[in-house]
Amino acid sequence: MGGVDVGGGGNGGRRSTDSEVNMIPFIDLLMVTISFLLITAVWSQMARLNADAQVPGPPRPDEQVNVEPEKQLHVHMNDPNVFKLVWKQGGTVINTTDVPRKDNLVKEGATKVIRFPELAEKIEQEWKTTGTHREGSDKKFDQAVLHCDNEVPYVYIVGVIDAIYRAKRDYTVGGKAEKVPSFNVTFAVN
Repeated sequence: MGGVDVGGGGNGGRRSTDSEVNMIPFIDLLMVTISFLLITAVWSQMARLNADAQVPGPPRPDEQVNVEPEKQLHVHMNDPNVFKLVWKQGGTVINTTDVPRKDNLVKEGATKVIRFPELAEKIEQEWKTTGTHREGSDKKFDQAVLHCDNEVPYVYIVGVIDAIYRAKRDYTVGGKAEKVPSFNVTFAVN
């Protein structure tokens, strides 16, 4: 059995102060804690959405930067009957397209998900005609800004993000080309 000798005592007629501290419960607690941390670290990676909060503008407000703004695809899902796709460059509207909204409920295993195949096809077509970053060596991605109300159910937002991510492009990393989503998705501030 594991134990710790705390030392001392035993001379001059005194009682010995040696005692054993049982280390088995401590080791058990340590193993359970490590197991818990490892398991939760894996779960936190699985439930992650790839969305970032990049806001257009200069990197530092104290510097004056004269750069032509990049094109961005704005996806408006406020109307229950239609998606509105708007390409903007800065404050200038370049192109506007309406896509009829058809909510396709699909069951994947035990979960129900919403898919928007018409929206995905139209976004892919729009990126091929208007998108900017197409070269495999280009490290930047086109930006898609999602506009939705606060009351929109999460499953619909995920369905629209999946439709945006369906447009793929070649991306070269370390000499190896792979297909990645063409857009980074950000959310609009209401």
